[in-house]
Amino acid sequence: MIYVFISVCCSIIVAVLIKLARRRNINVQQLVLWNYPCTVLMTYLLLDPQLQILSHAHLPIGLYIPLIILLPTLFIFIALAIKFSGIVKTDVAQRMSLFIPLLASFILFGEVASSHTLLGVMLGLVAVFLSISWKSDKANTKKQGFIYPIIVFLGMGVIDILFKQITQHKEIPYITSMFIVFTGAMIFGGLILLWKIFIKGEVFSRAAVGWGSFLGVFNFANIYFYMKAHRALPENPSIVFTTMNIGVIVLGSIIGVLLFKEKLSKLNYIGLILAVVSIFLIAYL
Repeated sequence: MIYVFISVCCSIIVAVLIKLARRRNINVQQLVLWNYPCTVLMTYLLLDPQLQILSHAHLPIGLYIPLIILLPTLFIFIALAIKFSGIVKTDVAQRMSLFIPLLASFILFGEVASSHTLLGVMLGLVAVFLSISWKSDKANTKKQGFIYPIIVFLGMGVIDILFKQITQHKEIPYITSMFIVFTGAMIFGGLILLWKIFIKGEVFSRAAVGWGSFLGVFNFANIYFYMKAHRALPENPSIVFTTMNIGVIVLGSIIGVLLFKEKLSKLNYIGLILAVVSIFLIAYL
């Protein structure tokens, strides 16, 4: 379980770095785009993708392209969600996005859902709504604080569906597909960065390069140790899945409330409890 714990910590550190960078007036949108060169390099060095098969394999381009576009774009929205909603609500939105591929498997792919699973899905959707909605004195802040976590929730769900479909292409190892997608996301993120600097006139941030590279280390480590946890406990994927998601929600809530003084309403706390219960229902029953 040490791998799960490390993965949970890395996931939270990513959100904390974004929050701290914003406090230091570092361009967070540039920062999140700079994490991909580091992620690509570490994937190549540590996971050893089998690039030699690309010359003859049939690539699922229709799955790669939307992922390449969504990954850097959604990372920007995650940064905005952390800014306007805080770490707690953003983490809940990310983790509860698992219900989108679940619903897709029932609606689109004809899988039969148990009563416990359906109850878990419904509780999860209620948890998302309660966790990201709160009262605010500023109407604009309230609107932004509500919209960005919803975008993160939907976007992460779509990304999860696309990655699950990629795993069905047995001709190409999953790690190789990950490397291709991360490389494409790095290139697309670079184009966004060039557009911001040369077209929009945004000032290039040297600090964002360093912070972004640091962010990339923990972003990759989150994925790397999550994969190692599944390999260490191949017979108990539900334990890994449940511990990871609940760990991020609980630890993220503690960090957000204690370290960054984020304020949660009673409905938010009810949403957090429902989120934990819903994950247990889906994973164990």
